[in-house]
Amino acid sequence: MTFEEARAAFPVLERFAFLNAGSNGPLARATVEAMLAEELLDVARGRGGAPYFESVLALREEARARLARVLGVEPERVALTRSTTESCNIVLSGLGLGPDAEIVTSDEEHFGLLGALHASAARVRVAPADRIVEAVSERTRLIAISHVSWVTGKSLEPARVKAETGLPVLVDGAQAVGAIPVEVGELDFYAISCQKWLCGPDVTGALFVAEPDKLRVALPSYLSQVEYAPDGSFVPKEGAARFDSGWLGAASLAGLVAALGGAPDWRFERGAEIAGRCREALAERFEVVTKPGQSGLVSFRPAGDPEETVARLYARDVVVRAIPGKDLIRVSCGYWTSEEDVERLLAGLAS
Repeated sequence: MTFEEARAAFPVLERFAFLNAGSNGPLARATVEAMLAEELLDVARGRGGAPYFESVLALREEARARLARVLGVEPERVALTRSTTESCNIVLSGLGLGPDAEIVTSDEEHFGLLGALHASAARVRVAPADRIVEAVSERTRLIAISHVSWVTGKSLEPARVKAETGLPVLVDGAQAVGAIPVEVGELDFYAISCQKWLCGPDVTGALFVAEPDKLRVALPSYLSQVEYAPDGSFVPKEGAARFDSGWLGAASLAGLVAALGGAPDWRFERGAEIAGRCREALAERFEVVTKPGQSGLVSFRPAGDPEETVARLYARDVVVRAIPGKDLIRVSCGYWTSEEDVERLLAGLAS
C-alpha cells in the first residue's frame, strides 16, 4: 500500500487537514462500508435467531484476536470493552483496594483514568509525570499512568516504571495504541480506546489483563459467565473474556475488524516521521512542550487564546484541539497525515 492509497482510504482528508486522532481518528471508507453492510443485513434478517447470534459472536472473537495481535499478546488475555474509561473502571473495581492502600499516578492524566482512581477507596498520590518512581512508598499497591500523556504527548515509560518498582501497573494506552509500536510485555493491565489512533467505530475499546484469574469480576455482564444460578452466582468465562463489558453490535464489530485490517505495515515509521516534521515546524514559531521522538501528539502554546485559535483553524478546515486549563493546542499526526496538512496548519496559525 502506498501513502497515496492509504490516505485515499479516508474521505475526510479530501477536505480537512484532520489532525485530531487523539480524540477521534478518521473513519476509512472500508470501515463504514463494513458497518453499513451489517446494518442492512440486520434490517433484512432481524437481530435474532441462531445464525445471527453465531455471526456476532464470531465477529467478537475475530475482533479480540486482531486486538491481541496489535498488543502482541494472546487473545485469552484481552477483554472487549467500550472505552479506556470503562476498562480502567473494570480494573479498579476488581482490585478492590481499601483506604490503607495507595495508588500513584501522574499530574498529566485524563479523567478517564482519574475518575476511576478517585472512585476507588484507595488513597491517590499525584506526582509529576517524570517523578513517578520517586513517589512510590511502602503503601503503594498500584501505579496508574498513561503510556503517552494526552496533554504533552510524551511517553511516561510504563515498562521502565514497572521494571524499577516491581509493582502492578495499570496503563491508559489511549494515546499510544495505533500511534506507536506497543508490546505490553510485563505490564499488568493495559486499557485502550479503538476510536482514536486505530480509527475504529465509536464505543469500542479493549483491556489487556496479564493474569485474569487474579482479578475479581466486580462489574459482570451477561457475557462474563458460562452459567449462573438464580441467586446471581456464576461461573466466569475462561481468560479475560470474563471482563467483557457487554454486547457490541454487529456493525461496530465489523467496522472494528475492518479498521484493524486497514493500517499499512509502515504506519509507525510514517507517523513518527510526520510528527517530527510537525514538531520542528511549530518549534520555529511557538513553544512546543512535546519532546522529540515521542508519539503522534505534538502540543504547543499558541500566541493567542487556544480555544479561539482552534475555532479559527476549524473555519479554515484544519482540525486540532485545545487542552483545557493548560494553555495548549494539541496536534495529532498519523500515518495518513501529509506535509500539506502541516503546511495548512502553519498557514492557519499565521493568519
